Amino acid sequence: MLVFAAPAALLLLLINLYPLIYAAMQSLRDGTLIDTGDFVGPANYREVLSDPGFWNSAGFTLVFTLVGVFGSWVIGLALAMLLRTHIPGGTLFKVLLLLPWVVPIVVSATAWNWLVATPQSPIPVMTQAIGLGNINFLADPTLAQVTVCVFKVWISFPFMMMMMSAALAAVDNNVYEAAKVDGASRWREFTQITLPLISKSTYISWILMTIFCVNDFPTIFLLTGGGPVNATSTLVVLAYRTVFQEFDTGTGVSIAFLMTAVLIVVSVVLFRRIRKVNVT
Repeated sequence: MLVFAAPAALLLLLINLYPLIYAAMQSLRDGTLIDTGDFVGPANYREVLSDPGFWNSAGFTLVFTLVGVFGSWVIGLALAMLLRTHIPGGTLFKVLLLLPWVVPIVVSATAWNWLVATPQSPIPVMTQAIGLGNINFLADPTLAQVTVCVFKVWISFPFMMMMMSAALAAVDNNVYEAAKVDGASRWREFTQITLPLISKSTYISWILMTIFCVNDFPTIFLLTGGGPVNATSTLVVLAYRTVFQEFDTGTGVSIAFLMTAVLIVVSVVLFRRIRKVNVT
């Protein structure tokens, strides 16, 4: 069996390992897209870690990820529990709820730009009509950050809803019946039965969504381009700009490797939490 699997394993290893090694070498050079440059060692990493722009992007990446992960999880879990009650038209409702995840990101970002981008967009016109003024959602740094985070939650909650629906479907209803006999309230059922029983699926969904958020380039680039004044620039957007606009390959790849290191740490921590869960 190993002999038959070896060619495929070798191919996968070459496809994944070669780019990783090459990128690691580039992060130690001062090259561009057309020139490998000279070896500079860890100088690129020192430059990145001493750059205020990197830490600003890292800070927003953290906020963007936390809001994206926990915001989509809360909404997804709430909707999964609602759909579990067999509401009328639940199948159609579920299909409609999946649309933000199914629709291509280009279409979604274009729709949101139409809704909020200019003073003539529908939502700014509505805010002005009710006396809140003509709000420029993508021109104000703080509002742009809020808009981007809300947009991320909107396109991500269907994924969490599917994950939590699958986890809830595996929970035996007899557990809830026994809890009702013991006089448990709905809140105690949720906190002491539902959450522990779906904890493994929850941690896995958090890992996946963390990776999605940290590596999410199109959401921000299509909606704001990282602006205004770099307010919505995440690390992946910063790495893109550094490599493809400033042509500084070494520094840009260094940013990407630092992102990877953080993702590995977060994944390891959450995987350890999964291993500690012992629910049958």
